[in-house]
Amino acid sequence: MDIQEKLGILSGAARYDASCASSGCGREGTAIRVGNTSQGGICHSWSDDGRCISLLKVLLSNDCRYDCAYCVNRSSNPVPRASFTAREVVDLTMEFYRRNYIEGLFLSSAVMKGPDQTMEDMVRVAEILRNEERFGGYIHLKVIPGSSPELVRRAGLAADRISVNIELPSAESLHRLAPQKRKESILEPMKLIGTEIGSSLVERTLSRKAPKFAPAGQSTQMIIGASPETDLQILRLSQGLYRKMNLKRVYYSAFVPVNDDNRLPVLATPPLLREHRLYQADWLLRFYGFSAEEILSDDAPDLDESFDPKTAWALRHPGFFPVEVNRADYNTLLRVPGIGPISAKRIVAARRFSVITPEGMKKIGVVMKRAKYFITCSGRSFEKPDREPARLRQRLLLGDGGEPAEQPRQLVLPGLLV
Repeated sequence: MDIQEKLGILSGAARYDASCASSGCGREGTAIRVGNTSQGGICHSWSDDGRCISLLKVLLSNDCRYDCAYCVNRSSNPVPRASFTAREVVDLTMEFYRRNYIEGLFLSSAVMKGPDQTMEDMVRVAEILRNEERFGGYIHLKVIPGSSPELVRRAGLAADRISVNIELPSAESLHRLAPQKRKESILEPMKLIGTEIGSSLVERTLSRKAPKFAPAGQSTQMIIGASPETDLQILRLSQGLYRKMNLKRVYYSAFVPVNDDNRLPVLATPPLLREHRLYQADWLLRFYGFSAEEILSDDAPDLDESFDPKTAWALRHPGFFPVEVNRADYNTLLRVPGIGPISAKRIVAARRFSVITPEGMKKIGVVMKRAKYFITCSGRSFEKPDREPARLRQRLLLGDGGEPAEQPRQLVLPGLLV
């Protein structure tokens, strides 16, 4: 099998991993390095300035010893198998970079003979790129659960971002669908990575020459819809990971049925709308000051498909509204549907110089078709007050003209076309 045939098999096998996007890592080019990463980050989607960023997203091998129910590369599947050598991945990366095809590398792998042997080969790729080829572009390495701490540390020193896929939202589901994997083998390297990132940041404050450990942070991925956990259970897990593991990002991957296995649910289509709502709720956890227990409850443990999570929260808390935009503090403004962190900061800054007027709200960036039901401006309501949640819900669904104001949209991440 030549290298192009391997590339066709192993790039195709990598498409189900959503956690290949990254941002926030900068490395300037030098006279002795090839390539650099920009402050906006290297990712497999859209950058902050609107550019489409590409990277070589590939598996080192799809020859897996595990037999996970949900995975296309499971050992019992009769799929074509292939494996790269470390040198082949290095040569592909450098050749594609010089042709301006890519700006970085995302490297994962099936578990071959064992976690350490697989992880050793992946780390060798990154170390050859950095130390021999002087490659300064973006590198994201997947850490194989069960790998030794020393290999995890080497991965963090060579790569911009490293990640361990948590796979499923509970130990029970992991045991049922991936019986050869253990919860501890996933969480232990995640905890080590979080500790090393924290230590590296402290060392960098003492000396700018101290080595960087995974400067773009660590991330993880959960499969959504392959197991029976509620959205509340998923968000509680994500919340714990952010608080305890120094995690940069949780990716949610809608379950795509690729195997005929009676342990898996039968789905007509992947639950992409549920995935989209979880991403929205995740932003509330990270940037809006919400907790998982505020977004959902044991009585209502799943996200509303008709509304984004913040609007759904507002409908359940009519006593919190209306919010007066000329007096409310920043954190209160963030609770208003249609007001995000940027527009909330603009409101707080603008009213130091003059009173916010209704005409100025759109200029600030407020999404008025949602916000108008929940705010006042110098005591003036934008809509006739209607504190009855059922009627307000209907108005939000239908809009002012009796037509649907906004249809739920599904989010499809690049690289997940199936």
